Amino acid sequence: MLEFDNVSKSFWTGTQRKVILDRACFRVDLGQSLGILAPNGTGKTTLIKMMAGLEKPDEGEIRRGCRISFPLGFMGGVVSKHSAHENARYIARLYGLDPDYVEAYCRWLCGLGEYFDQPLGTYSSGMKARFTFSLMLALDFDIYLIDEGMPNSTDVEFNKKAAAILAERLRTTTIIIVSHQPKVLEKFARKAGVLLNGQLHMFETLEEAKQLYDYETQG
Repeated sequence: MLEFDNVSKSFWTGTQRKVILDRACFRVDLGQSLGILAPNGTGKTTLIKMMAGLEKPDEGEIRRGCRISFPLGFMGGVVSKHSAHENARYIARLYGLDPDYVEAYCRWLCGLGEYFDQPLGTYSSGMKARFTFSLMLALDFDIYLIDEGMPNSTDVEFNKKAAAILAERLRTTTIIIVSHQPKVLEKFARKAGVLLNGQLHMFETLEEAKQLYDYETQG
């Protein structure tokens, strides 16, 4: 379970206060994956970082009653001067998992070959995305957080393997995905919300959410 209780968040931009969330209340139970639609620049990444505990709310309470992943693509938990091999083993120990298993899983899924033993600082953005996504899938979470869908990888084989694993995980885990594209959400969630001007509007179906989103962003 993940619950937001009257949560507010804003930033000072230097000229004005930008409201990301204004007294948001919602709950995500295990087995009920959620999609959130939000235009670019409205706080999608901040919202998902709050779910993960990487950002704190200004007001209200966020309750986490299960194991929640770091956001897909988040690089804050890995060290650029260390290799994927070293990072995978270190993160495994942080989560109390078998380092041999996590390393082997990541090595198999991301398919980086000899680069797996090179510092992450030498990776392209696509290679980093493949590694962090592989690492997230290697760890055992109840809720997976995804910001803008699959990693930006040109490696077709990786995309196929990762998509198949994610589809299988949907049967036993819960996914929360935020995006500015309704099509991205269709594969992952039936329930959905729309984040507009700091207000989070929740709907029972993705179709209802899309109607409001299209009206506000295209009308």
